[in-house]
Amino acid sequence: MQALVTGATSGMGLEYCRQLAQRGHHLVMVSNQQAELDTLPQQLSQQYGIHAIGRYQDLSVPDAAQKLYDWCHGEGLQIDILVNNAGMFFFHELTPEYAGRVESMMNLHVYTPTRLCTLFGEEMKQRRQGYIVNVSSMVAQMPTPGITIYAATKAYLKSYSKSLYFEMRPYGVGVTTVLPGAVATPLYNISPATMASLVRVGIIRTPRWVVRRALRGMFRKRHYVKPGVMNYLAPLLLKLLPNSLETRIWQALNV
Repeated sequence: MQALVTGATSGMGLEYCRQLAQRGHHLVMVSNQQAELDTLPQQLSQQYGIHAIGRYQDLSVPDAAQKLYDWCHGEGLQIDILVNNAGMFFFHELTPEYAGRVESMMNLHVYTPTRLCTLFGEEMKQRRQGYIVNVSSMVAQMPTPGITIYAATKAYLKSYSKSLYFEMRPYGVGVTTVLPGAVATPLYNISPATMASLVRVGIIRTPRWVVRRALRGMFRKRHYVKPGVMNYLAPLLLKLLPNSLETRIWQALNV
């Protein structure tokens, strides 16, 4: 089988590629990091004996999904596994100067994965087999000031994927939503020392740990994968906080 992974050259995306390659799946690695695309597909091909190709593309623009789909068709690529992993992140109160980032994030987290699911999912339905993974987030379960658009777009992915799961199930196509908590990736602007400390105590998980559980759930065609106990505790604890305390916490962070 052949897998298409977005955001494929770093963090969880690269880990999805590694673990899928270990299982013998060919790869289409989509990323906006050209330097990494120049080397990583060849490295994975040689290491695991699979065929990996790179596709440089910015998925945060409105027509990205259609262009990627058309390119795959032009290359004669049949996509059996679609991993919508590409993401972006910023922590800031919403202000007019962030309008461009907001638009890019909404395209990247909402419009592009929705269209990719529709386009490649239709082919999977016709073949009566296939797998789709949509990477949401633990924060999809709770409103979070400072990452307002991030949380909202991840909540969209969670809701969308839930309905799509039931639509695709009669056709033999699995749709799995992954809701990781904090993951040790370059997405967050955290020093290496702090990251290592948070990983040691289990607050932040490694990409390898998360992806292993995500792929296990995907191949079992599970509806959700919520790796880690924090996925269950954090939303519950935040719901118990009074609004006044949440406001004070946000004010302290937004200094």
